[in-house]
Amino acid sequence: MHENRSAANISNKGQYLSFRIGDDDYAVDILRVQEIRGWEKAREIPDSRDYVKGVLDMRGTIVPIIDLRIRFGQPAPAYSTTTVVIVVAVEKEDGGRQLVGAVVDSVSDVLDVDTSNMKPPPRMGRGGAQKYLRGMVSLERGMVVLLDLDRLFGSIELDYASDGTEDE
Repeated sequence: MHENRSAANISNKGQYLSFRIGDDDYAVDILRVQEIRGWEKAREIPDSRDYVKGVLDMRGTIVPIIDLRIRFGQPAPAYSTTTVVIVVAVEKEDGGRQLVGAVVDSVSDVLDVDTSNMKPPPRMGRGGAQKYLRGMVSLERGMVVLLDLDRLFGSIELDYASDGTEDE
């Protein structure tokens, strides 16, 4: 019986890659992270939203690059030596996977999160940003927001990012 409790405790823990956008800390499931790259200018896509920086060819795969700083409302972020692109795998509605590059200010560290310590996102009216939040965790350094990648980069976002049209 002790072994079952240990197995349950292991399944309640997860690792998250944390990063900064402005003064705020965010994190994503580390199992979704494919690579971390330094910032490089992407091939722009005409008629795309302001947060879609374009696409990059990564070893033969075309990857849309989304600036999360702009997506989250930061005004005109600067690109510096600490700016990175976190390439993540997103589950599409059709069951496939899509790589997406998320531009952030800097990568912080890997967090071990016990899901029992994760707090649900607050309810704030209809929809809004909370639909992209998986939860929140309080750490000594402050609150870290855990993002739901599949909702943040849903199929509408990805279709729009890759071909310049939006299905609504």
